[in-house]
Amino acid sequence: MFAAERRRLISELVRSSGAVSLRDLAQLTGTSEVTVRRDLRHLEAEGLLSRRHGGAVAPESLQEPTHSEKAHVAAAEKAAIAAAAAELVEDGDAIVLGAGTTTQALARRLTRKRDLTVVTNSLLVAQALARAPGVDVVMTGGSLRGSIYALVGGDAEHALSGLRVSTAFMSGNGLTAERGLSTPSMLVAGVDRAIAAAARRVVVLADHTKVGIDTMVQTVATSRIDLLVTDTLAPEDEVAALREDDVEVTVVGPQGAAAIDDVDA
Repeated sequence: MFAAERRRLISELVRSSGAVSLRDLAQLTGTSEVTVRRDLRHLEAEGLLSRRHGGAVAPESLQEPTHSEKAHVAAAEKAAIAAAAAELVEDGDAIVLGAGTTTQALARRLTRKRDLTVVTNSLLVAQALARAPGVDVVMTGGSLRGSIYALVGGDAEHALSGLRVSTAFMSGNGLTAERGLSTPSMLVAGVDRAIAAAARRVVVLADHTKVGIDTMVQTVATSRIDLLVTDTLAPEDEVAALREDDVEVTVVGPQGAAAIDDVDA
């Protein structure tokens, strides 16, 4: 195994597991612990991991938070964002909702819609809509990513590839004007790209803890984002930069009232 290939494998193993021992890395790559230590020094210098005694851990920016870790972060802001996003959904629409705590909050506000079709890869979104009599829920196939209760992989991407809906509501781990949406997971990124490709309009739901944050894998470029719904604590410089890139921005206050609702505000 060449050094570049080995280092890519080590980086992915550390990123996906969070922490891996030196011994396990040596066994998995079929090389010596001395060689792995050298690889870890190289990868740490590139910011792809952090060395620890006996192994390595993923930097915070590369770790994918679990659903339980995200659920209590900016909960009031997420609720306000979800309320504003629900106003964008009409009876009779066909939409797709990606995985995330904010899209889950949005789903809870759609239960009284009529003749609504919701495509999703999120078990939590599907659960929120399961008993809504006027909502037809269509789930993708795929492999379960248990940390975020979402279906990912080739089957999920294939299920989305033949669809065309009016709007995709998406979240992510980071959003910047330079790169758009991003996530630490390559598997999640693949499905998010398919979600965006299935919709005529892409709406990003991102609270202030995500705006200005850039994680490892780009999912949706800024040029593909039509509307951002965020909260009043989002960094003003990043919001301004997104507007300059022709992204419409709606900023909501803690009670859900739109504080800013157009690109010229």
